[in-house]
Amino acid sequence: MTDYDLIVIGAGAVGENVADYAKKRGLSVAIVEAELVGGECSYWACMPSKALLRSGHALAAAKRLDGTKQAVTGDLDAAHVLARRNSFTSDWKDDGQVSWLESADIDLIRGHARITGEKTIEVDGATYTAAAAIAVVTGSLHTLPDVPGLADATPWGTREATSAQTVPESLLVIGGGVSGSELATAWASLGAKVTLVARHGLLGGMEPFAGELVADSLRELGVDVRTGVNPTRVDRDEHGLVTTTLDDGSTVITSEVLAATGRAATTKDLGLESVGLTAGDWLQVDDTMLVQGTDWLYAVGDVNHRVLLTHQGKYQARAAGEAIAARHQGTPLHTEPWGAHVATADHAAVPQVTFTDPEVASVGLTEAKAREQGLNVRAVEYELGNVAGASLQADGYTGRAKMVVDEDRGVVVGVTFVGQDVAEMLHAATIAVVGEVPVDRLWHAVPAYPTMNEIWLRLLETYGRPE
Repeated sequence: MTDYDLIVIGAGAVGENVADYAKKRGLSVAIVEAELVGGECSYWACMPSKALLRSGHALAAAKRLDGTKQAVTGDLDAAHVLARRNSFTSDWKDDGQVSWLESADIDLIRGHARITGEKTIEVDGATYTAAAAIAVVTGSLHTLPDVPGLADATPWGTREATSAQTVPESLLVIGGGVSGSELATAWASLGAKVTLVARHGLLGGMEPFAGELVADSLRELGVDVRTGVNPTRVDRDEHGLVTTTLDDGSTVITSEVLAATGRAATTKDLGLESVGLTAGDWLQVDDTMLVQGTDWLYAVGDVNHRVLLTHQGKYQARAAGEAIAARHQGTPLHTEPWGAHVATADHAAVPQVTFTDPEVASVGLTEAKAREQGLNVRAVEYELGNVAGASLQADGYTGRAKMVVDEDRGVVVGVTFVGQDVAEMLHAATIAVVGEVPVDRLWHAVPAYPTMNEIWLRLLETYGRPE
């Protein structure tokens, strides 16, 4: 006898989607959660961090328009921003998320799950079995860099940085990736004196101009951006102040220090060793999210290390939930590229927005990554501020766009926008990349005037019309 067809370990946004899509296909499903239903994205990542950022973005946008900048007579009200952030987390209560599970007829099991054998788990002494599959959707957790004294200095991780109830007088951010850049922006806009240190430049892995423009903007916001330096020692004194020594010999004294340098798989205490896997490792999967070497264990979202983004994890979850149901019910399985049961987009069509100011919106491959993969590409760039719609959006609009074209196939394989309000422009680029729309057909996709989407026409004109 089995208790459920599918058991999902982890009730974050990704786990909820695995459960939901399998349930819609007729499977009985339980989901196990040791903390809050809704997971990292709802309470300590996506939603609270963007709520912290949004008010600063709106104020900065108002200051960039003649007529509204004269009406701006003060700074952000930090208390109201933090209260608004709290509302997005429901004050860290999961009643609403639990109600959704009940409405979807998905059973919730509270507690910490450990795998004890094939298709079997234990939660607080109770054993549950699954007829079809177990899906591990436990996400990732932030890691501390190996800096002497840092762990003893009670540093902030991303959880502390997105849930803090007061604005620190000063903050050192270690790491120039997406999280570090976003949180430096948020807390600086709220009045903290922020220093950001990064081993290299900002936003590595994106087009180089993205990190350069964001660094310039952070400096304008008052952030002390130091690149090419590393912390070598961190100490918190008896008064609570943190002294960070850098490898250039300088020191930074702040109220708090935030480590935003990396993440690790949340798989250490799941009992993976009971089924021949290594605790603490990322789980390797195929495109249906089936763990390699098994026919019953799935790993979805951050835990498989394919793409550490919530929306991409939810995309994987839709494919996995459908695939689990299809395999269990013996219905056709579509595993060809772009099929219903695979996450093909993970490989070369991932969209991402970095909610700094300016925003960075990108999809697909950078020029460098495309060349690494051996593609014959040509890239063109255009200043977003020269587009009529951008000049209406902000006086002195600063931004840039880049399009990467696979010359052999005549299709767009990557697009990057950097500038105010570019996030909502990204989906058109995502469709162009996923749909492999021929460049010559894109000439017939007429952008409305005067909007910033006219950047597409300018990129095409820079690229050149086919003979």
